[in-house]
Amino acid sequence: MDGNQRWALINNKSKIQGYLSGLNNLKLIINQCIERKIKYLTVYALSTENIKRTSSKIIFDLIRKKHKDFLNELLKDNIININIIGEEKNIPKDILDIFKLPNKKRNPAINLNIVFNYGTQDEIIYIVKNILNHTDKKINKNTIRSNMYLGNIPDPDLLIRTGGYQRLSNFILLNLSYTELYFTNTLWPDFNQKNLDDILVKFSELNRNYGL
Repeated sequence: MDGNQRWALINNKSKIQGYLSGLNNLKLIINQCIERKIKYLTVYALSTENIKRTSSKIIFDLIRKKHKDFLNELLKDNIININIIGEEKNIPKDILDIFKLPNKKRNPAINLNIVFNYGTQDEIIYIVKNILNHTDKKINKNTIRSNMYLGNIPDPDLLIRTGGYQRLSNFILLNLSYTELYFTNTLWPDFNQKNLDDILVKFSELNRNYGL
């Protein structure tokens, strides 16, 4: 979800207005994904590098002020499972308390994974520590997979990066082996239903052979 600050600058808005516009747009995109029967949506909210920026304080304040409204609007008409993945270090305690979400529900309309304070190397350390704490387990692909942040959730079929940069920026690299990549110059707050549908049409025309 890249481009909130640049959107604010272009539109003569404050940084917090830029992030608020991005948050409001997330609700719209989630609802559009539900309409299109997309069962899993994983969004990159904050990397372990981003958290070092002064703007991370703006994001924390936005979470404090808007999380109830966000959840109430999101859950009003839909059953949604929300999973937040990433490191707890450097996250204020009150934000971690907010992240303690309700228990998972059966047959959700969508599974929303919010990647927050995430770094791939941190995930690798997390996996290794978990395996070492269960020495009775054999180390194989299934063991590694079950200890990944996303566990047995299917890898993304499609990654869309807004904002014009053509790089992955440390986003769940362990899950992107055969993910189709799409980069758009559209800034996140401006990314709309037509943008999404145009990309989904192009994706549907691909012949995916997964290296075979």
